[in-house]
Amino acid sequence: MTRRSRILVKALVWVACLVPLAFLVWRAATDELGANPISLVTNTLGDWTLRILLASLAMTPLGIVLGAAWPVTLRRLLGLFAFAYACLHFSVWIVLDFFFDWARMGEDIVKRPYITLGMAALLTLVPLAVTSTSGMVKRLGGRAWRRLHRLAYAAGALAALHFIWLAKVGRTDQYWHAAVLGLLLGVRLAVWTARAVRRRAAAAAAVTPSAAPRP
Repeated sequence: MTRRSRILVKALVWVACLVPLAFLVWRAATDELGANPISLVTNTLGDWTLRILLASLAMTPLGIVLGAAWPVTLRRLLGLFAFAYACLHFSVWIVLDFFFDWARMGEDIVKRPYITLGMAALLTLVPLAVTSTSGMVKRLGGRAWRRLHRLAYAAGALAALHFIWLAKVGRTDQYWHAAVLGLLLGVRLAVWTARAVRRRAAAAAAVTPSAAPRP
């Protein structure tokens, strides 16, 4: 992929990620948030947090399937957008639901398991966002950085469980999101397994004494 093509793809990702937020702002400006605006805003931001996070997690498997490197270059951008949406989702809960009533928020986290899971997902994303810069990759080293950023899968699992737990009866898209996450994890597990098998085979070949006949 050429440099111009990469810039175009990243620009399209920016637009795609900002459209849901822009639409939400437009609905707020035109008083079209419905009878329960806080619930609508909270749910919309939460839904798009999980969708964008799944898109970020899909980039590496997509690159493996396509045999291309360009999808991986979008992973960090999508991950940061997912974190931004998660922070907005959390901010609505703090400001509009509880208006900085920290004691009540603490009680809510303890009493409602789906809020506990959502909080855990957000906290899991924090170190990933903090270490997303190129400078942090150099400081941590490539191997340590990759290990740390595997937490993105844990964040995805926590967010999916959070969504399943709070979804209303009759809603089914939470299960589709969980299925997508399961598929992505399956692809990565298959790749990790294949790599482990190749490493063991290479190690075994290196220690096997030569069977060639002596002159």
